[in-house]
Amino acid sequence: MNKNLQTLFEIANKPARAIIGLMSGTSMDGLDVALCEVSGNGEATKVMLRKFATVDYSDDIKNEIRQVFAKKTIDFQHLTLLNAWIGSLHAQMVLDCLHDWQIEPPEIDLIASHGQTVMHAPKSLHGLEKFPNATLQIGDGDHVAVKTGIITISDFRQKHIAAGGEGAPLAVYGDYFIFGHRGENRIMLNMGGVANFTYLPESMNPADVLVTDTGPGNTLIDAFTKRAFPEIHFDRNAEIASKGASSLVLLNALKENVFFKKPFPKTTGPELFSVEYVKSAQQQSGTEAISIDDLLATLTQFSAETIAEGIQRAISESAHANADFKIYMSGGGTHNPLLVSMLKKLLPYTFHKTDALGIDGNAKEAVLFAILANETVVGGASNFGTRKGIPSVSMGKISFPA
Repeated sequence: MNKNLQTLFEIANKPARAIIGLMSGTSMDGLDVALCEVSGNGEATKVMLRKFATVDYSDDIKNEIRQVFAKKTIDFQHLTLLNAWIGSLHAQMVLDCLHDWQIEPPEIDLIASHGQTVMHAPKSLHGLEKFPNATLQIGDGDHVAVKTGIITISDFRQKHIAAGGEGAPLAVYGDYFIFGHRGENRIMLNMGGVANFTYLPESMNPADVLVTDTGPGNTLIDAFTKRAFPEIHFDRNAEIASKGASSLVLLNALKENVFFKKPFPKTTGPELFSVEYVKSAQQQSGTEAISIDDLLATLTQFSAETIAEGIQRAISESAHANADFKIYMSGGGTHNPLLVSMLKKLLPYTFHKTDALGIDGNAKEAVLFAILANETVVGGASNFGTRKGIPSVSMGKISFPA
């Protein structure tokens, strides 16, 4: 037997596994590194976050990724080089974190590497009849495994697509396993570059669970902040947007896209909600001369309203339309006080951070990929029914060290 297979067998039979979850989202702020202790599997999964850090991307890294990010026309050689380069960079970031935490690589059982998304192309967006849903994350898992010496599980989204999904959102699996709670209706709201939520009914019936993207989270706010102020990457504490007033005519133009009328579940990304998307809405609404303060206020309102409308729609279409819900927030949008304030005005539910459930909201997505890696090794396919968009599969490709 291959020695790595023997090692994997031994890891699978341990009472608990030390798994590092890695996540870099469409905001491209940096790499989230979450060291988790994971035991059990499926609904019996237990997770403890032992260490967490976000390793910031340098301007050089961001600029290299932006050359291929969400673009239809690119330098293909550059994409090929980035795949290996990002994998090696992520591996070094893991090693640096382990050094800072005074933990040796052999103490880690698995790395769960999401990679860096550079293109998300569901069929609903690309519209090409003969081609299926597709997505691409770079940062090759073999490079992570070889450089760290740790078995790495990566490329999670491909199995989801192969089984009939759109490759996103994947949060539903981890959300259900560790945040589902009998007797309490929960909405797990993640506000990253794109916003998405998982609907967890108090019945804990997996066939009733729903996950979907709602539209932009921070992506447009961040993009226009950087365009106006190249030295900053996001509107910290909504300091700029809070000085402005939302433009109703622009807001209505932004909300006219057919994406918002499509049935759940659905996915999207910066490929649709881009700078060009906003410019087109400005031309349509005659608001090209709007101030940056008012523009950011409007974009924040745009995110808030489409998130709230998505949640309201999901609840109204469920068996718990008149029930009480608790909303647990995670992601960068949690730190935007204007966005959160708008949501609280739009939705008649109580808001909390996932920290209240024992998981740092900043670390949540990285933790969820650690859980997916645990399922790859010791779990099975939980039955989420036969609905479109949530295939009952385990995901991830396994890369062994050299």
